[in-house]
Amino acid sequence: MPYIGCRNNLRVAGRPGVFRGPRTILCLLRQVLAKGRSEMKTLLNPSAGAPALTDLALLVARVALGVILVAHGWQKFDEWTVAGTAASFEGMGVPAASVSAAVVTGAELIGGVLLIVGLFTPIAAAVNAVSMVVALFLVHAPAGLFVSEGGYELVLAIFAGLVILVATGAGRFSVDRLIAPAPRRRAKARS
Repeated sequence: MPYIGCRNNLRVAGRPGVFRGPRTILCLLRQVLAKGRSEMKTLLNPSAGAPALTDLALLVARVALGVILVAHGWQKFDEWTVAGTAASFEGMGVPAASVSAAVVTGAELIGGVLLIVGLFTPIAAAVNAVSMVVALFLVHAPAGLFVSEGGYELVLAIFAGLVILVATGAGRFSVDRLIAPAPRRRAKARS
């Protein structure tokens, strides 16, 4: 049925397939676009046909962001120490530097681990997203975009990933899903 709906445009004097003018071209173009639209939907939203792709993507994002947060939290805790981090924060003009250093270190360490296992994901992601926004505006924005110059590109990328986790949750491959299973979707009743 490649030319359904175009039959009248393709018939001249009872002979099918004869070009009849611009209407034929428009009709054929509409059909090509209609077919392409469904293929484009798949291209632009691959997980629509395979929801497990979304869950896999969320797993990858959670683990990657969690590892980055744990690494930075551990650096503040072990390498620089919380007191050293507080002194660094004070030099950067971060308010309540001692409290901020302890909170950020804990948020990155604990929140990173929670993201990796997928436990309380939206909460852990939200706490760290706030931390990233504060770091972006108080510390990194004046240095420009590039991280090599102390800029905000890494902080912004981490923030963007965390916002996705706040909005979507941990996905199927997580402890969150074990604690609170997603409700089953009911098939739409056909009328």
